[in-house]
Amino acid sequence: MSRLSRLPSALADRFGQSEATPDPERKNAAVAVVLRPPRDAADVRVHSCDLLVIRRADSRRDPWSGQMALPGGRLDRADPGLLAAAVREAREETGIDLAGKGTFVGRIEPMRPQGIRVPAISIWPFVFQVEAGTAARVTSHEVASVHWYPVEALLDRANRGAYQWRYGGMVRSFPCIRIDGRVIWGLTYRILTQLLELI
Repeated sequence: MSRLSRLPSALADRFGQSEATPDPERKNAAVAVVLRPPRDAADVRVHSCDLLVIRRADSRRDPWSGQMALPGGRLDRADPGLLAAAVREAREETGIDLAGKGTFVGRIEPMRPQGIRVPAISIWPFVFQVEAGTAARVTSHEVASVHWYPVEALLDRANRGAYQWRYGGMVRSFPCIRIDGRVIWGLTYRILTQLLELI
């Protein structure tokens, strides 16, 4: 599968088409995986698209402080569902209106991170397509910067490596993508890997 027009069926075949149901045993959050084609056409190659990534602001209260991430956040009581939470968070953090100018493509398997500093949470990734030329900007104090990265660069094995995570006296090595001086690792790397494996 290399065409954007085939991505919805590929996601449905791999992860299912059922509605995302919040995990009753955990807190729940949703993130938006936003693809931007180089031109407005239904049959462009996924490789030619850009993918939106943010850098989270530095904060002692955030377990993902300063990391490269996808726009998203926790499910709010006012949200009608997890998909709506992803749309709301993307708008609040990057100014992109996925409800009005985006197309829902499909969802990815939810992640349930296990870590020393990470709360018990289920994170639901939803994939969207936006129009060519769509701009993103920092619209929240929780975001330090926004970036559009070429999918082709994310797929490039030359950009793969290992990231040494240090906490206290402990050091662990995680697979990562290094691009433009930034490191995508951990939860965001795992989500993107599930998508990139389909391309």
